[in-house]
Amino acid sequence: MNWLVVFEPDTLALYGEGLLVTLQLTLYSLGLGAVLALACALALVGSNAWLRWPAQAFTYFMRGTPLLIQVYLIYYGVAQLEWVQARWDDVWPWTNFKEPFFCALLSFSLNTAAYTAETLAGSAGETSKGEVEAARAMGMGQWMLMRRIVLPSAIRRMLPAYGNEVVMMLHSSSLASTVPALLDLTGAASRVYADFFLPFEAYLFAAAIYLCITFALIGASKLLERRFLGYLAPRKH
Repeated sequence: MNWLVVFEPDTLALYGEGLLVTLQLTLYSLGLGAVLALACALALVGSNAWLRWPAQAFTYFMRGTPLLIQVYLIYYGVAQLEWVQARWDDVWPWTNFKEPFFCALLSFSLNTAAYTAETLAGSAGETSKGEVEAARAMGMGQWMLMRRIVLPSAIRRMLPAYGNEVVMMLHSSSLASTVPALLDLTGAASRVYADFFLPFEAYLFAAAIYLCITFALIGASKLLERRFLGYLAPRKH
């Protein structure tokens, strides 16, 4: 093994560039996905069938197909349509589809939104009926009930599952390396391998970086769980 090549300034700069893209993709997709998931979860638990059915179809499709296929459908499918390419330069939002970063971000955001929406909807369904009846007895309407009672408790209960989703989103971001002209952490490792023919060193170094970030995310998730779910822990006498 030749680890000296990996720690050369140019190689480290390449990994740093890939790490920045990976973190941006992960954080941006989680943020956009959370907003979409909230709207989708409200539709899933709502009584309006015209909103619930499209939300169910969306979550079934996104959870039932591989993320790699979704990336290909957006980058090699939608972005390459002649109708879309004709509007790349002057019609928003189609101007964004000429950017590989946007195509990857859109596919990741839609994917994590589907999983998060199902998790949030399931957690909302576990709200105590006593809490709901008490809120309605106080005169709360459906929207106020969701905003003050159901959603706050549902978000707290879904923290362990969402922590896993965040880690999975970080790992799934490695699929961005399949998009040309987009250099993420895995793409940087592939370039080092291609330039120096060092498969073990290149990918082991990338794996170590992923592992460090994963440990940091798990630690942050545990802190949030202790902060917001501490009341569920067994009491010590």
